[in-house]
Amino acid sequence: MSDIQPGLSFNDMALPSSVLEQLNEMQFLTPTPIQLQAIPALLDGQDVLGEAQTGTGKTAAFGLPALAKIDASVKQTQVLVVTPTRELAIQVAEALEGFAAKMRGVGVATVYGGAPFGPQVKALKQGTSIVVGTPGRLIDLLNKNVLQLDGLKVGVLDEADEMLNMGFVEDIETILKAVPGHAQRALFSATMPNAIRKLAKTFLKDPLNIQIEAIAREKATIKQKAWKVQGMTKMTALTRLLEVTPYQRALIFVRTRQDTMDVAELLQRNGFKAAPLSGDLNQAQREQTVSQLRSGHIEILVGTDVVARGLDVPEITHVINYDLPSDTESYVHRIGRTGRAGRSGEAILFFRAKERHLLRHYERLTNAPVEFFDVPNANELSKYRQQQLLEKLQASLAPETASADKPKLEKLLAQWLEQSELNAEEIALALLAQHNEQRPLFLKEDRQVREARSERSERSGRNERSERGDKRKPRAERTTSRAADVDFETYKIQVGREHGARPGDIVGAIANEASMDSKYIGQIQLFDNHSLVQLPKGMPKDIVHVLKKARVRQQPMGIELSDEQVKRAPRPPRDRDARGGPKRNSGKGAARRFN
Repeated sequence: MSDIQPGLSFNDMALPSSVLEQLNEMQFLTPTPIQLQAIPALLDGQDVLGEAQTGTGKTAAFGLPALAKIDASVKQTQVLVVTPTRELAIQVAEALEGFAAKMRGVGVATVYGGAPFGPQVKALKQGTSIVVGTPGRLIDLLNKNVLQLDGLKVGVLDEADEMLNMGFVEDIETILKAVPGHAQRALFSATMPNAIRKLAKTFLKDPLNIQIEAIAREKATIKQKAWKVQGMTKMTALTRLLEVTPYQRALIFVRTRQDTMDVAELLQRNGFKAAPLSGDLNQAQREQTVSQLRSGHIEILVGTDVVARGLDVPEITHVINYDLPSDTESYVHRIGRTGRAGRSGEAILFFRAKERHLLRHYERLTNAPVEFFDVPNANELSKYRQQQLLEKLQASLAPETASADKPKLEKLLAQWLEQSELNAEEIALALLAQHNEQRPLFLKEDRQVREARSERSERSGRNERSERGDKRKPRAERTTSRAADVDFETYKIQVGREHGARPGDIVGAIANEASMDSKYIGQIQLFDNHSLVQLPKGMPKDIVHVLKKARVRQQPMGIELSDEQVKRAPRPPRDRDARGGPKRNSGKGAARRFN
């Protein structure tokens, strides 16, 4: 064990000034125990064997000193991080990109199986400083002599025990043998089975052995709930959820600073006392916003992960993960903002189908279940509003809460009944009509929800026929086709053939991110560096903003209106769809039309 100083801060460590500046901006001020021990050792050139759970800060523990070793003027791989899964690879890469945001010339390449070789090979040939990847794809790239490790300075194995459980021991040995002898090595694992210790003994040189005790989980007072994004946009779901949830203060987490402003503005338009909180605010503005939250002038804060560190407001009863965090450590920090001072709290997650696997990580990390729930549909929300109005009217007539002007109001009502042709029921109906205009009591059923229910019902019927051996031919599925009654306009996206994109990738990304039925996506034309796609005229700004950030083949779409026109594709063969791809079963994973 090394001699450590409990009061040490990142500023006291020999990290590059650009990294320290970024850490201060991200509000990473106090190192965790594993960071206190690992960072100085790695900066001194010592190998490290770290035993610590997920959520203890391992990524920064190896990532920050690795950044200090990089020479940005040298265009070759200098840091290699091996992870067991592509999800973890993406999370680690995003974290390292964040830490290196102010380091010019330092890039991060993420390589994993199931994705095209092209973009990954291109990134490596350009001499990306940091490579994060999974064992199988890394070995493929090594065998093809695309991944060159001659200039490697730091090699890291993250979640080594998970790789062992997945049967990657031989792959790990192959990769470690390819790491040059002069490179520094670090191995991190939640547990230390004999096979991991054997690896460490074989490939690490006199490592510092760091053991971090398991973090006591005090999440029993925090109930975790998850809603799968379907049937409506996330913004619609958020406003409905906030309307029916008895929160005292709520903290909503989004991905970017721009999102904090966009979501807060939309909430304000819907009558919620909301405000954004992000790194764009100076310290005085941040303190003022937090003070308003404590006093109740603001009831909802919309923030990025920067907010999760250092924010202590006991009145926060609900944390809503509008966007899921890029790593599990951030999730722990997020939900820790509620359930404080012995109080109970709720952590709510919005997740898409492709993010379902993350829920298992959250359950393991918090030792608590994640329950699924449904956001109220239009009919349920209508009944809720009607009941709330009735209870409010009843409360206003109760003796203990009656208005001081009640005698005057009774006298006014008597005059109206005497002087007009209206009776009491008609007056009540007129007042209800006025209220209904301001806040509708009869919401229209969501078309997306109807389509989803119909689809589930039809799918259930097919399953029942299959189970009972019914030989009747099921009704034909609707193939994806362009809606005939929609006016389209052309959008340009910054993804093309060079990124490995296909029309199906673009359709899937737009349909999933915008909750849009694929029939509302028109013609698509691919170019080398960009593509053109037809979308309905008058797309909502919040949907366009979501699509700007959406990724196709790990490339941001950056969608924007275009003056170019999509050239009409030739008529496809009968067994192909309108975009040149095989016919897809629209009843299986079909996206819904956006609100």
